[in-house]
Amino acid sequence: MAVLDEVKQILAEVLQLGDKVNDFSVSTSLLGGIPEFNSMSVVSFITRLEEYYGFVIEDDEISAEVFETIGSLVSFVESKI
Repeated sequence: MAVLDEVKQILAEVLQLGDKVNDFSVSTSLLGGIPEFNSMSVVSFITRLEEYYGFVIEDDEISAEVFETIGSLVSFVESKI
């Protein structure tokens, strides 16, 4: 499965979005674009990414730019794996 599809699936699980994620593309806004994606869900999402991929995300790696769009998030994940 491509990283984009994996990230969308994790978003669906963490945010309980169901099939809504099927309409998401790399240009879909995350922060401010998906109401369920807030500061509390970011923490849960980061934890789930770490568990799924087996990497650690350091505090200084977390920025608004990483979570701007699904594409920026996928690029970040790809840089970690």
